[in-house]
Amino acid sequence: MLSKLIEQCLLEESPHALQMIRLESCGAYVAAQLQYYERALAEYRKARAAKKRDESRNNAHRAGHDLIYAVQQMQNRLEVEEKEAQFFWIEDQIMPPSHFGDQIAVRVNYRWRQAVDNEWIFGSITFYHDVNTNTDYNMQLTTRRPSAAKQKQDRQEKLYREWEHLMRLGLHSVKDYFRSGGSGKTIPKAFHAKVDPYTRGLNNFSTDFWIDQS
Repeated sequence: MLSKLIEQCLLEESPHALQMIRLESCGAYVAAQLQYYERALAEYRKARAAKKRDESRNNAHRAGHDLIYAVQQMQNRLEVEEKEAQFFWIEDQIMPPSHFGDQIAVRVNYRWRQAVDNEWIFGSITFYHDVNTNTDYNMQLTTRRPSAAKQKQDRQEKLYREWEHLMRLGLHSVKDYFRSGGSGKTIPKAFHAKVDPYTRGLNNFSTDFWIDQS
């Protein structure tokens, strides 16, 4: 159906036919590809010269195929997630604290089971990270040092960004661990994130809690 509607849009030089299937509600990735296709159709509709018509039509044709591919990707991801949900589930709605200290923490709750007919086992892991909040306010001699209130605000904003980063890394790590066949029995209750040896900040491997497990 999607392929036929996209061809219809190309013939009509309008995305109107796609409105019936509400692709904009299929996630940010599909919505972005839909907007790209709509822009390509608009360029095709506006083209007048024969060369420009051919070029813009080819662009719209490619954009249509990209949109189909995006929808297929999301369908495949949904199928995978539905299968995974039979064996593990991770709570991804995590509220940040109202105030941050130099040590931030993110607790990831989950449930898992080894077989579909087994009872769910609930657990959690808390990721900790000590943030370096040192800020150089003396980059230029002519720059005024921020007030104490501004420095405090800047510090909280930086800590919040670091907390968000830690949360995303923690969620991905727990999900990747279960996807690889890991057992919830070996997930620690707490894990101190490992900082990058060069930047002294978080990197993509900082929350991989299973690396040192024997």
